[in-house]
Amino acid sequence: MSGKAVVIGAGIGGLVCAALLAARGYDVTVIEKEPHVGGKARRLAVDGQPIDAGPTVFTMREVFEEVFRVCGSDIHSALSIKPAQVIARHAWSQDERLDLFADPMRSEEAIGDFAGADAARGYRAFRAEARRIYNILDESLLRQSKVFWPLPLMQRIGLTRVGDLAAIRPYESLWKVLGEHFQDQRLRQLFARYTTYCGSSPFSSPATLMLIAHVEARGVWLIEGGMSALAEALRTLAEANGARFRLGEGVARIETDRKGASGVVLTGGERIAADAVLCNADPAALAHGCFGEEAQRAVGRVPQGRRSLSAMVWLAHAKTGGFPLSRHNVFFSPDYRAEFDQLKQGRQIDDPSVYICAQDRAADLAEGTAAPTGRERFQVIVNAPANGDRHDCTQKELDQCTRSMTRSLARCGLELEADFPHRLVTPADFDALFPSTGGALYGRASHGWAASFLRQGAATRIPGLFCVGGSTHPGAGVPMAALSGQIGARAAMERLASMRPSRRAATAGGMSTRSRKTASTA
Repeated sequence: MSGKAVVIGAGIGGLVCAALLAARGYDVTVIEKEPHVGGKARRLAVDGQPIDAGPTVFTMREVFEEVFRVCGSDIHSALSIKPAQVIARHAWSQDERLDLFADPMRSEEAIGDFAGADAARGYRAFRAEARRIYNILDESLLRQSKVFWPLPLMQRIGLTRVGDLAAIRPYESLWKVLGEHFQDQRLRQLFARYTTYCGSSPFSSPATLMLIAHVEARGVWLIEGGMSALAEALRTLAEANGARFRLGEGVARIETDRKGASGVVLTGGERIAADAVLCNADPAALAHGCFGEEAQRAVGRVPQGRRSLSAMVWLAHAKTGGFPLSRHNVFFSPDYRAEFDQLKQGRQIDDPSVYICAQDRAADLAEGTAAPTGRERFQVIVNAPANGDRHDCTQKELDQCTRSMTRSLARCGLELEADFPHRLVTPADFDALFPSTGGALYGRASHGWAASFLRQGAATRIPGLFCVGGSTHPGAGVPMAALSGQIGARAAMERLASMRPSRRAATAGGMSTRSRKTASTA
């Protein structure tokens, strides 16, 4: 294949896109301003220990298996991956704990023991509805380019299946629909939490997002070395097919000509020509001129009130006691609605729910299993408003956040050692790493029935300039970012194929009658 592609940003979406384009023979250069690949999938050192500082839950393994296969490799030869038997451990107090398992029958039994037979039946019905929504949207929406309104989506689903459009329940909030399945408010809270996977509120998000629970129920996997190991494996895959990586270099601007995107200029002044430019950054960075005035018109702006959530993230190396941690753990607050009311007001949460990834623990530990001795590596997350471009927390505020977090853990029986070694990453830190976002980690919030149609797709207003990554269609999270990379690569290939010069073909009269379009698709 002929044609040059520049990928800006080596997050998961950009890495997948680069690997796929390189495997098809295109000339691919990846520009990454950080000294490492992975984007949000990064590691930071605390107390001399490398700790995963980004996404920790790996699902939809088959998406990555396909990427490696198409690129002539096998993911299992590149990475050590094993299934997690315990999806997550949940707690509301010292006496209220519930595990969800990879085996749905074990989960149903655990829910029955926790909240009664009606709750187990409710879980069974919820699981069936979540599975149906996923099956409707998997091929019609998640794995294809963005659609703009319901009618094109209905055409993809099939006009004879009009009932399926209603079945995805876009006009009802997730919180409301969960009430149909669970009378126990703890279970309603547990399954409402999945909206935070895309930085959104269950009180404002459509019930369509039940599909996230099904994605996780299909399997959670553990990668030796964490998500940063996945990012490095994707880089190796891309390089094996000829892609070049330039780390520690930024893009000052994207250049255009009358045909569309024509290349990039690095912060050092070097220009790299390209027939296609793929931007693996939050679209807000384009809209706010971070890549120059020419590219600013490529996408629309996301109002600050439509941003997804940010987070307060503690990367800790600490001793714990009291609570039998699994790999993934959630400690719920007593008032979920109050949390999201405070976030909507732009406030830190007084009494937050807390997620902990215990990175040195297995995901199949039964209660009572001996914990690792000494200090362990943790990532601790509390939701926060995406106001990092307007507010930089004072030390007093940071200390208060830490006290609120540890108080929530203590309510559920988990004790962290005093003055534990940690690094606290704030919305302002995320805004510095991902400019023009305010620290929003998931792009536009998934609020309202039209959220999927408003999210930025691969195509932009500038021909040859494409968007990929977790802030674009089809959504947030590692597998969705990979799907965006696939969609972006396909769009770029169409662009590059259309620009291939035709070969001359001898015909009577000595002239070629093959049009460029015909030659490019022959």
